[in-house]
Amino acid sequence: MNMIWLCITSVLSITSVISGQVFDTSHIRVFPAVNQSIAGIFQVSSINDLNQPQYAFNASEARRLCSFLGVNIASKAQVQDALTRGLETCRFGWIDEHLAIIPRITALSNCGKSQTGLVTWRAPVTKKFDVFCFNESDVATQLKDTTSDRPLSSRDYSGQTNSIQTTHSTSSSSPFPPSSSAPKAIDNEAEPALYVGSAQGSAGAKTVLITSTCALLLIAIIVLAYLTLRSWSQSSDKEQQQEYVKTEDWTCMKAIRETKADVQEDERIEVDDNAS
Repeated sequence: MNMIWLCITSVLSITSVISGQVFDTSHIRVFPAVNQSIAGIFQVSSINDLNQPQYAFNASEARRLCSFLGVNIASKAQVQDALTRGLETCRFGWIDEHLAIIPRITALSNCGKSQTGLVTWRAPVTKKFDVFCFNESDVATQLKDTTSDRPLSSRDYSGQTNSIQTTHSTSSSSPFPPSSSAPKAIDNEAEPALYVGSAQGSAGAKTVLITSTCALLLIAIIVLAYLTLRSWSQSSDKEQQQEYVKTEDWTCMKAIRETKADVQEDERIEVDDNAS
């Protein structure tokens, strides 16, 4: 029974690590503002109690954070597309290829070492950065906006480009670890990541349901294996006991026959002696 409880506890612990991690959305900020991604791309940062951004997610945590928000971690090609549409930041973020990148349009010494394009850093997966997430539903909505007859909506890429370039060009420190300090403030348009994408609720529920089902199945298999092993052990012990009893009975019968034979032999010898 102790083994069963140990297995159940282990399974539940693993399950909570795999899919039960919950992020505190009050300490999460996104850029651009909520539901205003560029080509579906937005960057997620963690903020401390002083409302300052800090690198807080390793590669696996970054992937889980995007999943928690109901979207996927962005690929290099997707961020590249967003860069051509005006996405520019001054903080490293993880992408799907286990790379940390900064999309840069203009060259600044304190942002990506004066480089432009996708500034790439192949850092250890345990290193903590922000993360770039991809919201596919935003791409479809933005495409519909750009092809409609009415004026472009607030998600217009050009409008976002201007606001991004204005806010990020004022950043005052390099995001590279060798520098003495991290950027002190996130973009003015960044907002709490309360809800990102319409799929958040359903995706989270599906993840929990699938993981819970797998955990229950694993527990059931462990319990069944334990009960089968225990039944087999008890059956084996019973067979050994029966074999032992049979052996003891046979030994006793043999001893009785030998004793009886000895007595008869003694009586025969005594009769022969008397006769002589």
